[in-house]
Order: sequence, then structure tokens, then C-alpha cells
Amino acid sequence: MDENKLRQLDSDGFCLLPGFMGDAMLAELRERVEALFVSEGDQAGSEFKQEPGAKRLANLVDKGEVFERAIAMSTVLEGVAHVLGSEYKLSSLNVRVAEPNEGGLQPLHIDMGLLPDAQGFGTCNTVWLLDDFTPENGALRVVPGSHKWGKRPQDVVEDPNAPHPQQILVTGKAGDVVVMNAAAWHGGTLNRTARPRRAMHGFYVRRDLPQQQYQKKMLRAETQAHLSDELRRVLALDDPMNDELCASGVQLSGFMK
Repeated sequence: MDENKLRQLDSDGFCLLPGFMGDAMLAELRERVEALFVSEGDQAGSEFKQEPGAKRLANLVDKGEVFERAIAMSTVLEGVAHVLGSEYKLSSLNVRVAEPNEGGLQPLHIDMGLLPDAQGFGTCNTVWLLDDFTPENGALRVVPGSHKWGKRPQDVVEDPNAPHPQQILVTGKAGDVVVMNAAAWHGGTLNRTARPRRAMHGFYVRRDLPQQQYQKKMLRAETQAHLSDELRRVLALDDPMNDELCASGVQLSGFMK
């Protein structure tokens, strides 16, 4: 990853990788996502959560080779490692669609409610733009530098749903990818257009923390059987500590993507 991008990740808490997916991968992701929404119908996203004003898909590593490819792309993982250190794992891979006509608003939050500790930051999110992000269609908002404050927005902000005076909108083109320190205050905004706004979220955590979605339990045996050693590492499939964390039901509080 470009050094300027890494410096921005340090200072602002996020950086944008323009055109990272390329046309072919963008088209493949869009096609597979739309096919899954059709096949899953009302059950879409039910493995994790469903919410008013937004459509979801969950457990995507189990639902297509293109998703396996995405979670292990080396440039994105460089950014993840820059935030979390070399010991990280995928926590979840979901799609979230801000519905048209006033859907998609999220409160300002930090993922899993997790503040940095003595070991550093614990969460890093990657946002894959499947549509353009514009000021009108529910683009991501981030408060730059807030990952350094050591505070959760819900603890100090009167109304986390309201615009923050220091927030900026992260706009971009379909095919871009955002790498974000998930301790930065962020959230989706209202989609005020007549079209849905789609994004995929590849969420990573430090290896000493529980996965948001226990990958070893969720992935079918036939999926696990063909995964490369690198993908097994990223998914923590052969990590006894991850098994213990997830199987014991350890949970972190707070808003979860």
C-alpha cells in the first residue's frame, strides 16, 4: 500500500483506494450479490442481523469464490496489518444496502464498541463500494482522528444519529475500497435517492479477540475443504485460541456492523 495511504490511515483513521477492485471483480461481486438477494429472499442476512431501512447478506465466505478472493487481497491486508499488527483474522464478511427513500441511517459508532487497549487497536473494517458513494445516497461518514480519542460516541455525544460538526462524507466510485480503523467514529447516512446503495464490509479483528461471526462454525465442510493455507490463516480455522474464544460465547458489547 502507498505510504501516503498508510499515513492517512494513521492520522485520519481511514484511507480510500480508488479503483481497487477493477471492472471485472466489481461486476462479479455485483452479480453474485444480486443473485444471493434473489435466492435468499426474506431470509437474507438472517445469519447475522436484519434491520429496517437496509438489506443485508451475511456469511459471504461460504457463498462464492469471489468472496474468498476478496478477503485475502494483499494490498487490503497490508492496511489491516497496519492497524492491527500482523496477528489478525477475518471477523465477518457482510453486505449492507442502504435502501432508497430515506433508508440506511446509522448512529455514529465504533465497531464492536471496542476501544484500543494496551495491545493497540482491535478492529479494522474494509468497505467495498459496489455503487458510487455520493452525498445523497447514504455514503459513509467518518470523524477524522476520532480513533485517537479513546471514547465511544454514545458515551459523549447527545445524539449519535445527528450530524457531527467534524464529520466528513467518504464519497467515491464503485470499485473503490475504504480501509478504516474501526475505532474511528463512523456510520452510514440517509439514502435520499430512489436507488439502493450497496457496499460489502470485510471486518477484521486482532487474533486475541472473538470473531463477530465464528467462521469455523458457519462455513460448510465443503467450503473449508478447498481453502488455501493462507485463507485458513485469515479465517483462523486452525486456531485453537479462536475456537476457545468463539465457542465459549465471549461477546463484545456495542454497535456491531
